[in-house]
Amino acid sequence: MWKNNICRHLLSKVRHYSRISPPSPASVEEVIRVSNNIAYLGRAKDGPKPRQLLSLPPFPSYPLPGKSSTGQHVHVTAISWVKYYFDEIPDLTIQSHFNKGLVQIESSNADNSFIEKEGQMKPGQGKPLRKVRPNEVMEPGARVWIPVSVAETRISKRFDTIPSGTLYPNADEIKYLQRLVKYKDSAILVLNKPPRLPVKGNLPVHNSMDALAAAALSYDYDDGPRLVHRLDRESSGILLMGRTKESVAHLHWLFRDLNMAKSSCQAWNIACESTCQRYWALVIGSPREKEGMISAPLSKVLLNDGRTERIILSQNSGLEPSQEAVTEYRVLGPMINGCSWIELRPLTSRKHQLRVHCAEALGTPIVGDYKYGWFVHRRWKQMPRVDIEPTTGKPYKLRRPEGLDVQKGSVLSKVPLLHLHCRELVLPNIAKFLPVLNQKSEKLPPGLSSKPDVLRFVASMPNHMKISWDLMSSYLV
Repeated sequence: MWKNNICRHLLSKVRHYSRISPPSPASVEEVIRVSNNIAYLGRAKDGPKPRQLLSLPPFPSYPLPGKSSTGQHVHVTAISWVKYYFDEIPDLTIQSHFNKGLVQIESSNADNSFIEKEGQMKPGQGKPLRKVRPNEVMEPGARVWIPVSVAETRISKRFDTIPSGTLYPNADEIKYLQRLVKYKDSAILVLNKPPRLPVKGNLPVHNSMDALAAAALSYDYDDGPRLVHRLDRESSGILLMGRTKESVAHLHWLFRDLNMAKSSCQAWNIACESTCQRYWALVIGSPREKEGMISAPLSKVLLNDGRTERIILSQNSGLEPSQEAVTEYRVLGPMINGCSWIELRPLTSRKHQLRVHCAEALGTPIVGDYKYGWFVHRRWKQMPRVDIEPTTGKPYKLRRPEGLDVQKGSVLSKVPLLHLHCRELVLPNIAKFLPVLNQKSEKLPPGLSSKPDVLRFVASMPNHMKISWDLMSSYLV
């Protein structure tokens, strides 16, 4: 009986202590914070996290290991010691760390007055740290501390350019690239470039078309093909590449200046006159004239950030450099749901020429071109309308065909891809005329007379443009 009373007494004590409320949290001073243009009271942001530091070995006495002595006592500065230890890291990276005050050294007893103001305690030990100047002379046994980010630069950067000689695509990638090839002879290679694949590789680009083609499309040649002209990353269509140095040189002249490409061979000159490129594009709106020529010079400007380039129509003020840009166009059909298909034929090869001419000269930006037609895209999405069929004058509506799989990027997508496609390319048969051009003769060899003088290539549109074409080219009610 008495045992039960003791148990009840203990349980009551436990219950009594378990009901005690937890201590109130420490009071945090609230500050005014702003988020999305709305001010509210909240706790202050946490301070910067402690930087991870890396310790170098104690500085040895001069001369440094592996360095020959000159017989004279030479002082070693702090930056020289760090560069000696991190010999694989660029000097500019180490210099920038010194300029930012990120390199520190263990303080000696003589630095007590300086420690009270600038010193920091090294993690795990009692010796404080202070900033070290790059020209400060190192003493034997001194230990330098540096951020781990310096050591991490030994690892190759993620966006370093991959040389084509060290790029080895696997079997699936090689088969995919070879399926893009539409034509191949001894002089040229013609591919149907898919959208969102960069043509020319630079610092932040890995898998560009030129690097992949050089590694996977050399076939029986020692060197891979080279670019002759370029397409924008988001655009698609016919891409021409030269397989030899001679063919690349002549094709560069052909695309740059037709007069420079001409020779004493009359057949070659006639074939050069037929050279042209034709693009198909879906634009927002419709040009006032059904066909015409745009002659608007282009200029390159830098935005306020100092890095981003933008192509604009030249103002003919004479104060800014400009390049001549000429484009022929014609409308392919009526405007449907606020958009129309047009054909573009550039007579000059300028960066973003077609996109700028459509957006600024015609006032009809290409669907998916958010760089030069962002504001028009916003209005186009918010203002759907029913148009009038031009032949009968009756309204029609857009109807989705049965069984059509609407993929991402078409006009029905919230964020459509760029609808610009290099559909057709006509150029001279460079493989036929190359022996004549190299010998600078006027007559063709007998064995080459049967080959055609001009080659014509037509590339099918990518999936997102096919869907937009099927949706907007028919099904009128």
